[in-house]
Parts: sequence; structure tokens; C-alpha cells
Amino acid sequence: MEPLRLGTSSYSYWHFLPEKVPLETVLDAAAKLGLSGVEILHRQMESEENAYLQKLKRQAFRLGLDLYNLSIHQDFVWAEPEERQKNIEHTLHCIDLAHELGIPSIRVNSGGWRKQGSFDEVLQAKGWVEPWEGFSDDDGFAWCTDAIEACLPHAERRGVMLLLENHWGLTTFASGVLRILETVDSPWLKAILDMGNFIFEDDMYEAVERVAPYVWLAHAKTYFGGGSWYSLELDYARIFRILRAAGFRGYCSIEMEGAEDAATAMPKSIDLLREAWSAG
Repeated sequence: MEPLRLGTSSYSYWHFLPEKVPLETVLDAAAKLGLSGVEILHRQMESEENAYLQKLKRQAFRLGLDLYNLSIHQDFVWAEPEERQKNIEHTLHCIDLAHELGIPSIRVNSGGWRKQGSFDEVLQAKGWVEPWEGFSDDDGFAWCTDAIEACLPHAERRGVMLLLENHWGLTTFASGVLRILETVDSPWLKAILDMGNFIFEDDMYEAVERVAPYVWLAHAKTYFGGGSWYSLELDYARIFRILRAAGFRGYCSIEMEGAEDAATAMPKSIDLLREAWSAG
């Protein structure tokens, strides 16, 4: 069995609270824990100036860490073409940032049928999957796939993969993830599996199996201290077996979403996932 390529998202150390945890702190912590790399949240970056980007890249290299993914936020489900274009331009800009950081992939979202409200209301609405009045699912998927296709030539020029995550909206269910991937049908678009986001599927493991052939990066949610919005009892070993059977060889990125301090929750997360990989 090949060893688990285990890293962490910088999200494990900062859950979008007002005071950001510096990425430099995350890199140092990951190295001390013996992890192989770090996934950077774009919103956690203190700057987009080249000096800052190169400082991060230099620190990661000194610590022996890969920077393997830049996790960005955008939304392609807009009825207004100008809004979709803004999100396309943001994605193109983030492709350039990843290139400058030496990062080979970015996380992209499909977007969804937004309503006003908190994330709790997103969950109550099962991921914002119902179209707005006057529109259909076909509209949303067409907007999303057209936008992704508009980004692909630049992604290929820069050598940066686009990785679509099952992150609510059109990708709340495996069927939506597959619809986008198969419609676009590009070697520069693959998938991120978030192990904790198929919560509305009748059988989340069957959903994982369906998307597994496309998965190049996995997000392993852990919930020590209780999750911010919910906690799951995930069978990580079963998920790893499914991924390996589909040929998965990529990074597994810890997303520690619990209330426990990362200083104690991250070592527990690492032990949990390494044991699950070995058991799988």
C-alpha cells in the first residue's frame, strides 16, 4: 500500500473568524506535525503582492512542504451575464496567483441558487438546490459549464488544474458534480471530494463511489470538539478504499472543522486518518 499523502487546509487553523491566522503560522505548524503539504485558502492570504507570494513559497520550500491547492470562492450561478463575468475574471486572477505560488490546482465551486440567509438556512434548504422562480436547473448548469469552459484555456496555459468541489449549490449531489464534469469533459477539470458534504444523499458512500474516478484531491473533514454546523461519523477507511479502488493517488487535505483548538485537534486528526488509510 502506498503511503497516505496527508496535508492540511489552512482552514483547519482559521474558520473565517475576524482575526485571521497567518499562513506563515499554518506552514510552521504543518511542518512540525510532519505533514507533507498545505492547501491555502485564498481568503486567508494577507496580500496578493508578489513579495508576499514569494515569501510563502520560499517558506514552504524551506520547510519541505508542498503547496498543492489554492482554495478560492466564486459562484457561476447568476442570471446576469456581467455577474458571471466577474466570477470568471476572479477565477482567471486566482489561476495566476496559483501559478506564481507554484501551486498546481485551484478549488472551484459551481455556485447555487442563493437565497438570503445564513449557512444554517443553506442546510435547511438542502444546499440551495431549488432554482429561482422563472429559471430551471438547465439554466444554472449552462451558466456554470460555460463559465468553467471560459477559464480552461488560461488554466492550461498556466498549468493549473481546476478542481470542482462538491460544495453545495449545483454540486450538493453527485449527479450535479458528474453533470458538470461530463459536460465540460476536459483534462484540465477534475474533482475534489469533500468527505463531509454529501450529507443530503440517500447513501453518501455510493455518491463517493460515483465521483471517485474524477477525484484528484480529497478533503477529510474532522469534527473534534463538535462541528461548526454539524458533525458526522464518517467511515474514513471505507472512503479511502473507494478512492484507492478508483486509482486515487492525490493529497488528502485535513479540514478540521471542530470547535477544539487546532493545537490538540490536528494531531488527533492526523492519527485518525493515517489509521483509516492503513485499515482501508
